[in-house]
Amino acid sequence: MSAGMELMPFKAIEERGILVTNARGIHKIPMAEYTIGMLLQYEKKLKLLMKNEKEELWDRKIEVGELNGKTMLVIGVGAIGGEVSRLGKAFGMTTVGVNRSGKPVESIDQLYTLDNLLEAIPGADYIVSVLPSTDETKGFLQKEHFKAMKETAVFVNIGRGDLINDEVLIEALDAGELSYAILDVFDPEPLGKGHPFWRMENVTVTPHLSSKSGEYLPRTFAIFEKNMREYLEAGKDFTNVIDLSRGY
Repeated sequence: MSAGMELMPFKAIEERGILVTNARGIHKIPMAEYTIGMLLQYEKKLKLLMKNEKEELWDRKIEVGELNGKTMLVIGVGAIGGEVSRLGKAFGMTTVGVNRSGKPVESIDQLYTLDNLLEAIPGADYIVSVLPSTDETKGFLQKEHFKAMKETAVFVNIGRGDLINDEVLIEALDAGELSYAILDVFDPEPLGKGHPFWRMENVTVTPHLSSKSGEYLPRTFAIFEKNMREYLEAGKDFTNVIDLSRGY
């Protein structure tokens, strides 16, 4: 399996005692690069600059920002979230992480549990969600979370689209509760024609491609080969064993 597991019949698999592994971690490099690239796009006003270029407009009054000195909150600091935060540190950002256990994570300056997310949000300039789709995370982000954000905050979702109801996010953006949203995942997909996200000036839409890379198959098969050898040799040191009770 790849990283996403939400379509798996976990109950039936568990009843049969089947071992399931996935390729968790193979997406961390492209997804982290996508995230930093999109934050740079926002701070450096690249969309506006490209528009001005097409219109042959020379405007040096455009205000651009920096990533340096900002605070990035990463919701879900597993393999992908950890790499996002590592790159964030390289750009001089303070990194705050959220995970289930609250256990320390390398490259995270401050850590919160998922239950304490509301405490972490107000200080963040960028909020990046890498959460998978599980019963626990579906619809997890509510109005209260967006109301807690800075008016200048940027929300990035590279996890799963069912983390939030679209109307909740649209309402928050229209009300100025946050500044911008960068969305690579949606529920359902593809994002339908005529959806408000396409037309909103404070939203960037990309077609679920943050994980795409020419290195996808080599990285996947390296994990598969290692696990297959382990299985054939009756070993137990499998990589990325899935906890069927949690769904990931």
